[in-house]
Amino acid sequence: MFHVNLFLAFLYVVARLVLPLPWSVAGRAVLAVVLLIVSKYHLLQVWTFGTMYSPEMPRPFVLVMGWLFVGFFLMIVLTALFDVGLIVSWAVRKGRALSRTARTRGRYAVMIVALLLATIGMQQALRVPDVHRVEVAIRNLPPELDGFKMVQLTDLHLQRLMNREWATQVVARTNALSPDLVVITGDLIDGTVDARRADIQPLSDLKARHGVITSLGNHEYYFGAPEWTAEFQRLGMRVLVNEHAAIGAPGKALYVAAVTDMVATRFGLDNAPDLSRAMSGIPAGAPVVLLSHRPVDMLRNAAAGVSLQLSGHTHGGMIRGFDLIVRQANGGVVSGRYDMGGMALYVSNGTGLWNGFPVRLGVPSEITEFVLKADAARP
Repeated sequence: MFHVNLFLAFLYVVARLVLPLPWSVAGRAVLAVVLLIVSKYHLLQVWTFGTMYSPEMPRPFVLVMGWLFVGFFLMIVLTALFDVGLIVSWAVRKGRALSRTARTRGRYAVMIVALLLATIGMQQALRVPDVHRVEVAIRNLPPELDGFKMVQLTDLHLQRLMNREWATQVVARTNALSPDLVVITGDLIDGTVDARRADIQPLSDLKARHGVITSLGNHEYYFGAPEWTAEFQRLGMRVLVNEHAAIGAPGKALYVAAVTDMVATRFGLDNAPDLSRAMSGIPAGAPVVLLSHRPVDMLRNAAAGVSLQLSGHTHGGMIRGFDLIVRQANGGVVSGRYDMGGMALYVSNGTGLWNGFPVRLGVPSEITEFVLKADAARP
């Protein structure tokens, strides 16, 4: 359906943006063919590589095609807005349409603005994220852990765009925070272990007093969760699969639990998300941080005793305004902090981004530093 919808969008852009241009037939045909190829970028990847998530092509080619696809997407949006403007103008002018010259200038503006925004959006998507600091009060947090610093990375999507050099800079910025614990909430990679081994190697340099704890996202399952779990462990990460780890001394510990991603069952794996299993053995009333790649089941998790849920997956909606749409597909949450039945939920905008739609406009990527504080108001 994804590819069908893109083809319908291509037909709309050709009909409303390309064909009305005062160009020669050949010129308009060339532009239409270019837009067709760009609109089918992901399908061409599937035909060539078997997946649209890991195009094993030279990075400059992935950069150019990603930029053109974002530009095409923005042309769809801006063309639709332009058409709405034409209708409003026609109504206001009591049935008199704008001149052909004005309409042509408007269409040129649509193309120029789309490519300009695509350039800005791609630059924002590929930058090394800034640190976003969040203070969270945790009920029953032992006094010894008051001020505990935990850094969340998520949705790195290491691949041709977010590559080894980018990962090295993310690691350096994370280590500079001197965290007590680093947690990674899934979608670390796009590609097989053989294809991504060099790109993910810098994560072995992450430094934290209590190490690095990782949960799995949907993209790990797309490329072989068992193989990637073994690779993450080789790099020094502790991978939690429907289980938990205790941070601190017995009786004075913070518990970090993690559930798998819901796509696990599609790959014949008997490890669907299981919160009960993940929290089995945690003392009643103990402070629990839950790593869940997707922001799902929040009220149930709160009722089960989770203090703080960390999620990603949404990428924050990527473009300001589109977060309203992404929100609807993610239980009404998309970015930032929420209160869910007394549990704090934080949905990160993501540290990286999928190569197939490399754009951020008004939705910055982030390395999130959490400072945990004892909640004196809650016994």
